[in-house]
Amino acid sequence: MTWTLPEPMLATPVPDPMGPAFPEAVAGSVQLPDATAMDGELVVWDAAGHLAFERLQNRLARRGAGAVRAAQEWPAHFVAFDLLRLSGTDTTSWPYRRRRAALESVFAARRLIAPRALCPSTTDADTVREWLTWASVGMEGVVFKRLDDAYRPSARGWRRCHVG
Repeated sequence: MTWTLPEPMLATPVPDPMGPAFPEAVAGSVQLPDATAMDGELVVWDAAGHLAFERLQNRLARRGAGAVRAAQEWPAHFVAFDLLRLSGTDTTSWPYRRRRAALESVFAARRLIAPRALCPSTTDADTVREWLTWASVGMEGVVFKRLDDAYRPSARGWRRCHVG
């Protein structure tokens, strides 16, 4: 019997109940233009520069002073990889190439800094091959998006290769 890799689990969007656990991410939202939404993920790095998923999960239950202490000890960073709304304009129908250019423009114009980070992007095959060797820092994989695709909520339109 041949084993095949199962389809990945999908995250369920939540309105914003994680805000109290990640006060630094909420405070960082003032850096964004009004009525702007990005797609991305929260990450925590350890002292050696590796992704520390367990520390991220441990922060979920913290609130109040405990959340503030955890934010100082293990700050979370929002790594943005797509732009869904820009100053009130729905960008999901735009091709990824246009959304990515707009996302990069927001980062440059607003001089966005931690806790925000722009996910790297490339169309260079050699760079992708290098990224696929980065398992030692905790990176799980590389996502491939078609440059001409719109953002399709709840659809499997991206491809993913695991690091390793």
